[in-house]
Amino acid sequence: MTLLRRYYEIPPTAGLPTKWRDWLPCHNDLALQVSQLFKLPPLQLTCSGTAALVIALTTLKRNAPERCYVIIPAYTCPLVALAIHHCGLKIKLCDLSSHSFDFDFGQLASLMDEQVLAVIPTHLGGRVADIARVAALAKPYNITIIEDAAQALGAQVGTYGDIVFYSLAAGKGLTLYEGGLLTSRHEQLHNQLEQMAKTIIPRDRKWELTRTLELFGYTLLYNPFGLYFAYGNPKRKSLKQHQLIEAVGDDFDFDLPLHKVSHFRQNVASNSVKRLPQFIQDTTQQALSRVNQLQQIRGLQVLTDNEGQQGTWPFIMVILPTGKIRDDILQELWAGPLGITRLFIYALPDYAYLESIVPKTSVPNAQNLANQMLTISNSLWLNDDQFQFICQVIEKHTA
Repeated sequence: MTLLRRYYEIPPTAGLPTKWRDWLPCHNDLALQVSQLFKLPPLQLTCSGTAALVIALTTLKRNAPERCYVIIPAYTCPLVALAIHHCGLKIKLCDLSSHSFDFDFGQLASLMDEQVLAVIPTHLGGRVADIARVAALAKPYNITIIEDAAQALGAQVGTYGDIVFYSLAAGKGLTLYEGGLLTSRHEQLHNQLEQMAKTIIPRDRKWELTRTLELFGYTLLYNPFGLYFAYGNPKRKSLKQHQLIEAVGDDFDFDLPLHKVSHFRQNVASNSVKRLPQFIQDTTQQALSRVNQLQQIRGLQVLTDNEGQQGTWPFIMVILPTGKIRDDILQELWAGPLGITRLFIYALPDYAYLESIVPKTSVPNAQNLANQMLTISNSLWLNDDQFQFICQVIEKHTA
């Protein structure tokens, strides 16, 4: 691959780089800035998207203690399952529609009853889920809809759900290395969420110091040269040892860190947020052009938004005709520096470390998505020549 420099690594997702000037003091309210920018109800800042979900579920559980189940898609981040378990609730898995990230709505309807506290559709990879259809099924049972927009800050979401949360983790657009945002369009529920956060989220100087140092490392190393050492080499080591879960970062701990975010770290993101609208515009324009190129490859499916929906593009999700074709492509590209990877390694029932909390359920569509999908980075550092090389490798294996 002569087009690649030796020490060069594209991140797997398009994160907004933090600049050193972002560390200068400021007095802006980060949550207010973001809510005004995207015309959202007033947001509250949390230490992670997972913490935001814990706050939401704990609030709903207090309001309806007789309800004990939460419905989630069978292919989503393992942290969603861990948050449900943390709150003392039980999981109901729903399979996906074929070759989609949306629920199998026939199965979803069969799972709805008066014992279900909430349903959590996922705006996977910035793509917008069909929340209106979920709402129509949930309404007769007064089931709360929590929109998982962890990977979709800036997307047009939150219209039909009762609660929506976002992640500010590294590589998800705006970041304070770990962070989250939470809101509800219902005033009473919004106030309850704020009060619950004050009640259950402690101050923890050790965690806050750790996150501040990690944000410093992100500022220093989130560039093609730094990522070669901080991300690329650990990834290649994990792949060499056949540790796929570690290679994508799916190895989460049951002990969820919950702590308040310092004003100092908020200030860094407050300075960064000024660049976010242009960043979303540039990555969207790049993604739409590259999706069009990918759709010319026979046998390949790109996950896109339905008409009238507008998501964000941290990466591009591509479904291959078979698992073998996907794996052959990954064999050639995953260990390389071009930002090709997998999203979540398994459907939730297939993670051994989750077997005590995730029910063994037949979810063939979710398993097929896990087995046939790869992701292509939408980082602005991935140039056109490199993207064309990726397309050539994909086309060679799908021909």
